[in-house]
Amino acid sequence: MAVNRHKDVVRPVRSSGPLSIWFGRHASTAIASFGRLLKQPFASLMIVLVIGVTLALPAALNLVVKNAAAVSGRWDNALDFSVFLQQDQSLADAKNLAQLIEQRADVASVQVISADDALQEFKAQSGFGDALNQLSHNPLPHTLVVRPGPQNTGQSMVLLREELNNLPETELVQVDTDWVQRFHAILDIVQQAILIGSVLLAAAIVVIIGNTIRLDIQNRREEIEVTKLIGASNGFVRRPFLWTGFWYGLLGGLLAIGLVLYGLYLLQAPITRLAGLYQSDANVLSFDLREIGTIVGISVGLGLVGSWFAAARHMRRIEPR
Repeated sequence: MAVNRHKDVVRPVRSSGPLSIWFGRHASTAIASFGRLLKQPFASLMIVLVIGVTLALPAALNLVVKNAAAVSGRWDNALDFSVFLQQDQSLADAKNLAQLIEQRADVASVQVISADDALQEFKAQSGFGDALNQLSHNPLPHTLVVRPGPQNTGQSMVLLREELNNLPETELVQVDTDWVQRFHAILDIVQQAILIGSVLLAAAIVVIIGNTIRLDIQNRREEIEVTKLIGASNGFVRRPFLWTGFWYGLLGGLLAIGLVLYGLYLLQAPITRLAGLYQSDANVLSFDLREIGTIVGISVGLGLVGSWFAAARHMRRIEPR
């Protein structure tokens, strides 16, 4: 007798693979951990605020250094040399010398400032106009403002300065932007200080999250004992606490970025007004996507590290009686 197969017979459902089961368990644990944070909003908010403010401080300082480096980078393109000529050089000699120097491949432009123009500018800006009118002759020499080309390196800049100084018409060569190099040195020191401070603050965040997880473990001691009693491993019991540290780190990192961006928004108008007084444009740099990802990633990593150490240390001490 032939066996008839009914089309409406329900076929057995194949079980999901181990990877799907792993993701499913972690997803449910993550949702449960986040829900536990929402059940105690005030305590969770305090922890997130501490993490956010702690991370916002080095992030804001790093953003300040970033903007300062960008501004000084524009100054690097204007490393001007002031070439003071000897007193016996006439204005025609100064213009001829300027044409010769401007023909060099490593020079972008040369500006001639006559002695009379320099004296008039000094009178206007110094406030000693009446006293300077008593001078019998102009003590200022003709000056050439030499702007090197952008392709120059540090070594070629030194060589150009030496060659300008060795000209027979030259009395003195002054680098107008020596202070830029000092400013860069100060920025390097500030960056190292920010790095050291960031490490110390990161350690503080690990301690804060670890202490919070430790208290959570103590409050759930009986639950952990029952879970271990029915055969749960330390890794299974530790999983929700790791997700709690993850949520603390994620929310704290996002809050830190929000605080810095809000502070930048409040400073935008004063910075624009200050730049306008110097006839300059205010292009304030903010975080890019890579920096945002780095801050959030560091915050999440600190949350996981703090929760891992706390859970690994205190989990072994809790065993079913």
